[in-house]
Amino acid sequence: MADYKIQVETGTAVCAGTLDCISITLAGSRGEGEKRSLDHCGRDFTPGATDKYQIHEKHDLGDIELVRLHKEQFSFFRQDSWFCNQVTVESPAGKIFHFPCYRWIEGYITLELPEGTARLASAEIHNPLLLKQRHNELKERQQTYRWKVYHKGFPRCIDVAGETELDSNVKYSFTKTLNFDLNFGCSLIEIKLKCFYGHKESWTSIEDLRRIFWIHKTDTAEYVSQHWKEDAFFGYQFLNGVDPMLIKRCNKIPENFPVTENMVEDILGVNTNLATELQKGNIFIADYKILEHLPGNKLDGHQQYLAAPLCLLYLSPLDEMIPLAIQINQTPGPENPIFLPSDNEWDWLLAKMWVKSSNFSTHQVLTHFLHTHVFAEVFFIATLRQLPMAHPLYKLLIPHHRYTLEINALAREQLIGKGGYFDKNTAIGVEGLTELITRNMESVTYTSICIADDIQSRGVESLPNFYYRDDGLKIWSAIESYVSGIVDFYYKSEESIQKDQELQAWVWEIFKEGFLKRKSSGVPSSLHTRAELIKYLTMVIFTSSAQHAAVNSGQFDFLAWMPNSPNTMRQPPPKTKGTATLESVLDVLPDVGTTATTMVIVKLLSNEPGDTRPLGTYPDEHFTEEEPKQCIKAFQERLSQISADIESRNKFLPIKYNYLNPKVIENSLSI
Repeated sequence: MADYKIQVETGTAVCAGTLDCISITLAGSRGEGEKRSLDHCGRDFTPGATDKYQIHEKHDLGDIELVRLHKEQFSFFRQDSWFCNQVTVESPAGKIFHFPCYRWIEGYITLELPEGTARLASAEIHNPLLLKQRHNELKERQQTYRWKVYHKGFPRCIDVAGETELDSNVKYSFTKTLNFDLNFGCSLIEIKLKCFYGHKESWTSIEDLRRIFWIHKTDTAEYVSQHWKEDAFFGYQFLNGVDPMLIKRCNKIPENFPVTENMVEDILGVNTNLATELQKGNIFIADYKILEHLPGNKLDGHQQYLAAPLCLLYLSPLDEMIPLAIQINQTPGPENPIFLPSDNEWDWLLAKMWVKSSNFSTHQVLTHFLHTHVFAEVFFIATLRQLPMAHPLYKLLIPHHRYTLEINALAREQLIGKGGYFDKNTAIGVEGLTELITRNMESVTYTSICIADDIQSRGVESLPNFYYRDDGLKIWSAIESYVSGIVDFYYKSEESIQKDQELQAWVWEIFKEGFLKRKSSGVPSSLHTRAELIKYLTMVIFTSSAQHAAVNSGQFDFLAWMPNSPNTMRQPPPKTKGTATLESVLDVLPDVGTTATTMVIVKLLSNEPGDTRPLGTYPDEHFTEEEPKQCIKAFQERLSQISADIESRNKFLPIKYNYLNPKVIENSLSI
């Protein structure tokens, strides 16, 4: 007779417990045991409980390699879901075996859990039991998580009609759902009580905007409302605003942007000129060519307008990034003048508004939605479909995909779909959004989604006061070090990477479904070395956590004050100078109701609705070996130091840059 001690840990989520009958079967290196009921007098498997049992087998089963959890009906009670954290088995010899689960178990089923030690498939080649478990697990997941073409030219997405059809294991928790709905509902009620919702009239003055600006005001948002007209703050936002991904060093003035020395001499000063500053590397450009000829949306039957500006910027001796010249559309000519800081106040301000309105479109659709939300979803689906739970990379990546499918399904329903926010409140609308993503997918590169490569390719590696770059590179390095420890522990040679068929299938599926097999993107379709694997995994984790935080968390701060980033323009761009006035600018800007709705949306998207896990926080113990646990500990310590450094720096800044503080970065893309 062999006695085994069993511990079963139930999750703490609302309704995590179950009334169903739970039984267990142990499978070890010396054979399988009998199916044993796990039942005490009274109720078992309540939320947060750790239930302990002792079972007796006829003989020693050896090392326990797999457990089967059998969930069956109890009496006349209806089936209810159960969230199992993990199962622990202690053998007669006192050896402990861990079986991580961390998932909802629904229906009357048998679930197989492999022992928690991370293993490549090659380590199980002589173990038919575990090989079969891996195969069956992936087969089931591939049936549950299927690819769908959302639009031609888009990366593929999860094949569900809406978030209600998602599997429970990728949906929001009850707490997160409740907070999300409350946040949205309360904000909507606030603007309705103030009688702003749905109003189509123009604002009567810029200051009138303060009548709705009381909603969830932040220090940064207040700063924006006070400084948004200033040229230095306009330039600052290209570095540390919600879209730090666009600005590039300009080595030569583009032919379609005929800025002359005379135009900018007053701004540059008497001791230099445009040619000299170009040579010094102090001239930068923001080019919105990708928006050229996109169709403008119609709101309530009224045409809205898009532009494709070019904006030249100068790094001044005071280390300020200031705008030198703006051309609102790509083709130069008499009806497309170049606006300058020396123009009258409203001409210059309106030109900057056109740039910021264009930036609203490219940021929301590309920098934010496509490059973080959509790509993170691709990474997640491929992980579920190609990496079994025993694979070390599944254990590494799964915390960084929490809730991603839920928020993206909601986005497709409520934000980017027909009748959603973009359709009803922005100049780009659904048609323009679809075309914009299709265009960008033809040019997106691996370089652009790896921060160090992107910074270098844009020529902004030495810019002063570029906090996104400084903090982002530190976090990338911390993730890279963590990933290196995991990869080096599980992959002892380059050959082990090349022969890992599950890994290669994962990489290929991302290349195929996410980047549409476009070789010119430079995105790998296979991996051959540890260096390649480490970089790739770092990119996946960084994109799904830090990069999303950088381009999402500041939305309310920078976009709530509407004139700083108009979501639509109601009149076409000016064709001549000297015509802009306060009244004409107000007629161009979004109406009252559109402004209010946008404020609600950016407030909702800027705040995690509870149930958060900051970067490096892993309460679900997928790794059971000591070495990866030490890697996690070192990662957390490094993140803690980065956080301390950021907070120390921020004490001396007039506007704090905190979006890449590890304390406020979510582990995964979940809002």
